[in-house]
Amino acid sequence: MLCVSVITVSASGRFVRVDGENLVRPDGTKLYITGTNLGNWLNPEGYMFGFQKTNSGWMIDLMFRQMIGPDDTAAFWQAFKDNYITRDDIRFIASTGANTIRLPFNYKLFTDEDYMGLSSAQDGFARVDSLINWCRDYGLYLILDMHDCPGGQTGDNIDNSYGYPWLFESEASQQLFIKIWCDIASRYKDEPVILGYELMNEPIAHFFTNKDELNRKLEPLYKRTVKAIREIDNNHVILLGGAQWNSIFTMFSDRKFDTNIMYTCHRYGGPATADAIKDYIEFRDRTGLPMYMGELGHNTDQWQADFVKVLRNNNIGYTFWPYKKVDNSCMNAIVRPEGWDSVVVKFSEASRTTFEDIRKARPSQDEARRILRQFIENVKFANCRPQNAYIKSIGLKAD
Repeated sequence: MLCVSVITVSASGRFVRVDGENLVRPDGTKLYITGTNLGNWLNPEGYMFGFQKTNSGWMIDLMFRQMIGPDDTAAFWQAFKDNYITRDDIRFIASTGANTIRLPFNYKLFTDEDYMGLSSAQDGFARVDSLINWCRDYGLYLILDMHDCPGGQTGDNIDNSYGYPWLFESEASQQLFIKIWCDIASRYKDEPVILGYELMNEPIAHFFTNKDELNRKLEPLYKRTVKAIREIDNNHVILLGGAQWNSIFTMFSDRKFDTNIMYTCHRYGGPATADAIKDYIEFRDRTGLPMYMGELGHNTDQWQADFVKVLRNNNIGYTFWPYKKVDNSCMNAIVRPEGWDSVVVKFSEASRTTFEDIRKARPSQDEARRILRQFIENVKFANCRPQNAYIKSIGLKAD
């Protein structure tokens, strides 16, 4: 896989860089990451809509098409992208004292594959460009996280794939994966708002009996991808996650193969103690490189507050998951429209195995369209409900 590019010289003094176990701002001061994830915006997940069985992006899209048709589904996704995250949301995040946003995205946003209302001329770069401008205006750094990779890197609903991490067994998928990162690097190599590129989210779930074999394929693909990016961009930090939900790092043997890489871990549940993340701390100490908690949350306010103290005491920056979803357990909560559960959620949970099933379960299309239009209204910043106790629990400021 070759990236057609011109080698650039690192523009020191403009970009966040790795310095031992720390990240350093352009002015030489330490950057300790604190912030949130813009999950669900560019990589829909079912539970953030209140769905259970319909739990990945392609399943949600299919369910909407069955309920209201392809044209109205495409219009819904365009309105969703336009309204779910706006300048007002970024201003609000900055007002809490956060300094970093992690942006999960689906690789399809940078291809001509059918995704979120478009079947060609995807709008991924336009969405990221707008977010960069908003982050610049409000003094936030941005981490780009490929949450959904070609072929699937996880093998579960979170990567919007088909139940197996095909990325590691498909040369075509790997070439596309590298090409997209090269395209991103070409566009943003000189953009200091971007802190770094997180190559993939939570590779290789624990379910697979051949996970050890798959794990051994992770570092070679990382090294291949970093090499390609460095032909274009020497400025940005590259973030590497461990296998099995960003929790296992034993497969990495050449841990410092690049001068500007760091590692990222995740943690949900368990005790909020240093002992619970001692493997992450020990790996960080062995590598002498930064460790960053890219995702944690969905717990009690006390657990979150305790974990923040543990992370700060051990010099591990963090971005909680997520910024916005239905109900709570986030910074900004979406209110379910009237009829959401009785119409939309009900259809999402219904049996839709056969066309007869679909016909029997389908609600009134007019009613479903009305509820989805109201959902778009409810996701707008002005109509969401800030979760002040949650915000305080994750070490940020709230009214």
